[in-house]
Amino acid sequence: MRRFIARALDKLPKLDKEQIHNLITDLAMENDLLEVVLDSLTDGVVVLDKEYRVIFLNKAAERQLPYMTSDPYEKPLWDVLIDEEIAGFLEDYLQNDSGVDDHEFTYGTGMGNRTMAYSIMPLVKRKAVEGRVLHIEDVTAKRQEQARLHRAESLASLTTLAAGVAHEIKNPLASIGIHIQIMQKELDMRATVDKDGFRSYLSIVNEEIERLNGIVVDFLFAVRPMDIQAHPSNVNNLVSDLVEFVHYELDEKGISVITDLDTTIPWIRLDEKYIKQALLNLIKNAEAAMAEGGVLKIATWMEDESVCLAIIDNGVGIPAENLSKIFEPYFTTKDFGSGLGLTLVYKIIKEHGGDVSIKSKENEGTTFTFRFPVSRQDRKQLKEYCEEDCEEDCDDEISDSDC
Repeated sequence: MRRFIARALDKLPKLDKEQIHNLITDLAMENDLLEVVLDSLTDGVVVLDKEYRVIFLNKAAERQLPYMTSDPYEKPLWDVLIDEEIAGFLEDYLQNDSGVDDHEFTYGTGMGNRTMAYSIMPLVKRKAVEGRVLHIEDVTAKRQEQARLHRAESLASLTTLAAGVAHEIKNPLASIGIHIQIMQKELDMRATVDKDGFRSYLSIVNEEIERLNGIVVDFLFAVRPMDIQAHPSNVNNLVSDLVEFVHYELDEKGISVITDLDTTIPWIRLDEKYIKQALLNLIKNAEAAMAEGGVLKIATWMEDESVCLAIIDNGVGIPAENLSKIFEPYFTTKDFGSGLGLTLVYKIIKEHGGDVSIKSKENEGTTFTFRFPVSRQDRKQLKEYCEEDCEEDCDDEISDSDC
């Protein structure tokens, strides 16, 4: 159609009135069709010019945008929106020429409270940016389905955990029952009590009670929601503090520690006590895997808008058939282990919005990798925090060297 219009415009001086009328009619029909198609979409589409004024918005966008105070075609879009949070978001990203994908807001509409995902893209014409396109998607149903699946997954995990607890408490309860029966028989059969024997039995009962308490504490930690108190944190500093804490114990086991920390990674929001606990669990596992000594490497780097943190050992590795099971509750290959250590690691990282992956090969070693996504908005806010905290300007990428 574009090529047809270009050819028609070239020949315009040679066209008679009827031909010009037919051309305008065809253009109007084409424009109407395009508008009908856009108005039929369930997603909102807003087209802005270089001054961020509205050129076009479809019916869905009219329904999904918060109430407007005046004609959106006369002022920049953020100046006509009542919702200050969304207006500030649009002003920030549009004026900084920043793209954004699926930034979510929840607000009241004619259909009740809805969650909308906003995306901003450049409007490109002949390889030049002529404005912006705002895409608005109603993700309410998607988020509700995700919440439903999360609840179902949580219930399934709780069922597995409960079955594991039931299995774990059988042995200590059986041991306690046996030793209480022995003490009862001793009391029934003898006139005097063997105090040393009774102390021995009571010592075993106390040990089993402590074991039961540990099982219950681990279970509660695994099922309770974590109270994550995330603050801007420097992952490299966190790793350095942890290495300082564990290196004496690792030295005694013949394990040397190597760090490869990327000083250009940005700050991210973390609850440091939980992340340290997750790392400590992995370091303890690595220590057990390198009983004869070895090398433990901790590395950080930036990849695909994510801060990555890896714990690498050259220990005995994990059999391939076990790799898919290691994060399951109460799965363990140790003679004495709760089977919850890696489950808790997985839960901690997921509670931070991150992901954890594993690579391992028998007799070669194991690598655990954490990935923490960093959005552009988070990076901007963390940059401002770093500037205040360090009392000096930081570069676009906040790093140890900057602060």
